[in-house]
Amino acid sequence: MTSASPDRPRSAETDRDGAVDIVEYTDPACPWAWGSEPAFRLLRALTAGRARWRRVFGILFDEDDDPAPDPAAETAWYGRYIADIARHTRAPYAHRLRWVAATSRPASLAAKAAERQGATAAERVLRRLRETTFVLGAPADTAERVLGALAGLDGVDVGRLGAEMDDPEVVAAVRRDHAEARDPIPEARAFHAPGPHGTGVKETDDGVRYALPTLVFSGPGGRVAAPGRRSMAEYLAALRTVAPRQLWEAAPIGPEEALAEYRSLTGPDLSLLTGGTTPPPTAVRLDTAGGPLWLHPDEAATHPALIAAEEPKSPRS
Repeated sequence: MTSASPDRPRSAETDRDGAVDIVEYTDPACPWAWGSEPAFRLLRALTAGRARWRRVFGILFDEDDDPAPDPAAETAWYGRYIADIARHTRAPYAHRLRWVAATSRPASLAAKAAERQGATAAERVLRRLRETTFVLGAPADTAERVLGALAGLDGVDVGRLGAEMDDPEVVAAVRRDHAEARDPIPEARAFHAPGPHGTGVKETDDGVRYALPTLVFSGPGGRVAAPGRRSMAEYLAALRTVAPRQLWEAAPIGPEEALAEYRSLTGPDLSLLTGGTTPPPTAVRLDTAGGPLWLHPDEAATHPALIAAEEPKSPRS
């Protein structure tokens, strides 16, 4: 991580209450962001009530990107790319990627609109949309696919969300996210670390953007950028730098509590959140090429991967 910037301008409010701000730059279709979710879940629980967490959607794939000359070859290559990343993150990945997302803007609009329904709805919507790519292998890259993937999702008014995806305020917010992600702070530009995700910015056709995911921590002690997939120890060090007077120690929870809270657990989720590897007995197992995904029964009832597996096949002609 980059070192703190203690001389940055700080608001009087931040100095007074010792508040911490965390900005997460992400994308629903980013495999590194998918692999970082266990650490981010633990961080969100650890900082709940003590930090303001804001999510910015960087739009990894956009509508005006040039189409691939050979979509099948691109899909095969990107499927291997996801599998290579999963070897580092231990995240599940689909047995077969059926296509590369044409755009991640519809999923980002849905995730942004879901924030209007509260934190729980926002987390469940984004998680389900990530799983269309990394579990089902069928990225939700159109409004129709987004709403189909979210159908029946517990705790979410999908009809309202569908209507609000096109709300001018939601569209403008995602447009601002896109611009903000392409204006990285100096600490991210200067970041370099060993490993496969060791740069703070990525080149684009018209400049650079944050490496996805990136967390930027700000507090009384300064500002720290943590680009790419970093360890939990590095995230805790960032918190202790920007808010040194607070105690930042993560405590494990039980598997049943984790399943009830998060509804969908990977192997890394289990180990980081619970300190163990044994799933709760009520969990529904869904196998992927990268290991199992454990679902709450209510989640399993509407999960598109399980519904697709149960659909009757057409008889051969």
